[in-house]
Amino acid sequence: MNKKILYASMGLAVLFACNEQNLIDDAGNAELKSGNGKNFESFTFMQAGSVDIGNKGAAEISAFDPLTNKLFVVNNDGGSKIDVVNLTDPTNPMFVESIDISMYGGGLNSVTVKNGLLAAAIEANIKTDNGKVVVFKTTDYTEIASVEVGALPDMVTFTPDGRYILSANEGEPNDEYTIDPVGTVSIINVGNGFSVNTLDFSGFVSKQTILKSKGLRVFGKDATFAQDIEPEYITVSENSKKAWVSLQENNAIAEIDINSQTIVKILPLGFKDYSLQRNSIDPSNEDGGVNFGTWPVYGMYQPDGITVLANNNVPFVFTANEGDSRDYDGFSEEERIKDINLDLIAFPNADFLQKKANLGRLNITNTLGDIDGDGDYDKLYSYGARSFSIWNGHTGKQIYDSGDFLDKTAVLEGSYDDARSDDKGAEPETVVVGRVGNKNLLFVGMERADAVAVYDVTNPVKPKYLQWLKCGDAPEGIIFISAEESPVGKSLLVVSSENDGVVTVFTTI
Repeated sequence: MNKKILYASMGLAVLFACNEQNLIDDAGNAELKSGNGKNFESFTFMQAGSVDIGNKGAAEISAFDPLTNKLFVVNNDGGSKIDVVNLTDPTNPMFVESIDISMYGGGLNSVTVKNGLLAAAIEANIKTDNGKVVVFKTTDYTEIASVEVGALPDMVTFTPDGRYILSANEGEPNDEYTIDPVGTVSIINVGNGFSVNTLDFSGFVSKQTILKSKGLRVFGKDATFAQDIEPEYITVSENSKKAWVSLQENNAIAEIDINSQTIVKILPLGFKDYSLQRNSIDPSNEDGGVNFGTWPVYGMYQPDGITVLANNNVPFVFTANEGDSRDYDGFSEEERIKDINLDLIAFPNADFLQKKANLGRLNITNTLGDIDGDGDYDKLYSYGARSFSIWNGHTGKQIYDSGDFLDKTAVLEGSYDDARSDDKGAEPETVVVGRVGNKNLLFVGMERADAVAVYDVTNPVKPKYLQWLKCGDAPEGIIFISAEESPVGKSLLVVSSENDGVVTVFTTI
């Protein structure tokens, strides 16, 4: 059988199987007109090609330049550099050369491309010092600008109109927790000589109590409110007027008005109830296998990657609810349930729960749960939500959560790593939205399942699962390349995996 036909058959088989589970409607198998109205393009994806650029620390984040058909890939394997890959033929992506960025500071964390410009987020040699965003030409890699931003710039992106570059500066503490930089967001004005305005969250100190009551976490050792906030990832509205920033450790997202360059609000995300059937989890890696059940535990959403899609003038913000803890020599919040004291009124079956085969192995935070301050735990809060969620970007109201679907589907696909059950399950890492034909598709990358789940979110209130794509080890970054910008006239999905350094390219059938 021809390889192309084989791939197509495999992709359609996935769709038909999903249809039998009432996960998608009949339109899920139809070919759709592409954006240019001339060609037809299915929204079933197959692997086209891949390229291996290194080992652990390579291929974390990628960015594509449609002007040169170059893919720029973060590579911190044995030094900090940007690897350049020729993507003219997606079935055979070819490594070209590397851009050495070691002279600019420490590790390279993120890259983004727009209008022939490549921007790179680079932390300082001492990560608690201010980092840089360095801008190059995508043609010859000439440096255009080097801009000082906040400490530990973790993610960088252009606004869709290309007028601004935004950097999420996480501001993590040092390992001793004696230095804790302020978490910030930098807005760089491309047309004004790359001038920069760096925003912090100190203006929300007066709202700290009410925000914490809604689920915001502010708990760092001897940290001010502004020091404790740690921006992680940024998404920008299609009209380039608003941005949303994930505050992962703080269990919140923040809305930013780009025109006024102000942080408008912080939106706490609350907690997920694992005692509900739709939210079942496997909380143990020592229970003899994968066993889902309901448990008296809450999950903190703690999103990493986020993306936004407007529908009927409502910004729907999608979050990959990975979860993360603060675990340093000078301060750690991590505990296992077997090692803590449970309140016997709240947990009359404490002995049963604390067995390793039940909840005993599950990692939780020691900063929440002692409601009455008597030294034992009345509630239990674990890291992440093992799901993706959709939120109203103005109000913070949850529109949708995928419940236990990702973990259970990972099991069915042979992708679930039971060794991670006591931590964060499949560990949704990042999300991206792209338009294929007349459909909006959501791609959810899962770090521990080594896979991407594809959903139809044309109606973002009712996502429809479509497909499971297996990729490299620990996918960290996903980018969608539209048919209009693709070198082959078909939509592409590029998945960068940090544990094995493999960049995988998927294309529509």
